[in-house]
Amino acid sequence: MPSDCIFCRVIEGSLPSSVVYEDELVVAFMDIMPVNPGHVLVVPRKHCPELQGLDEETGAHLFRVAMRVERALRASGLPCEGTNLLQNNGAEAWQEVMHVHLHVIPRFRGDGVKVQFGQQPAPRADLDQWAEKIKAGLSS
Repeated sequence: MPSDCIFCRVIEGSLPSSVVYEDELVVAFMDIMPVNPGHVLVVPRKHCPELQGLDEETGAHLFRVAMRVERALRASGLPCEGTNLLQNNGAEAWQEVMHVHLHVIPRFRGDGVKVQFGQQPAPRADLDQWAEKIKAGLSS
C-alpha cells in the first residue's frame, strides 16, 4: 500500500475513520468532506488508482456493498429521500484521491446539491459510431 495514499492509510489504521462496513475485499467509511450527512465511501482494500485496473470480482463486490450501504442509509433515520452513487476515474473526471472508491451520497429535497453537465443531444450517426467503437473494445 502506498504510504502517500490517504485511503490506504485509513485501511491500514494509521488514520482515523468512522467505519460502516468491512470485509476481506472492501472497507466502507464516512467521507470526511460529506456532501450531506451520511455520505459513505466504499473502497477496495487493494490499492488501485483507477477502475480500469481493478479486477471484476472486486468491482462487483464494491457495488454490492454500496447497494447494502445505500439500503442501510435509507433505514438509518438520516435525511435520505434518494441517493447518488458516484465513481470518478482520473483527475479530469473529478477524482481527487487516486484510489478507486464509490461514493454513496444521501440526497433529499432542498439539499442544495447540484451537478450540471451541460450536455446536448447527439446525432444518431455519432451514437452508432461510438457504440461500434465501444463494442470493439469489449471484444479485445
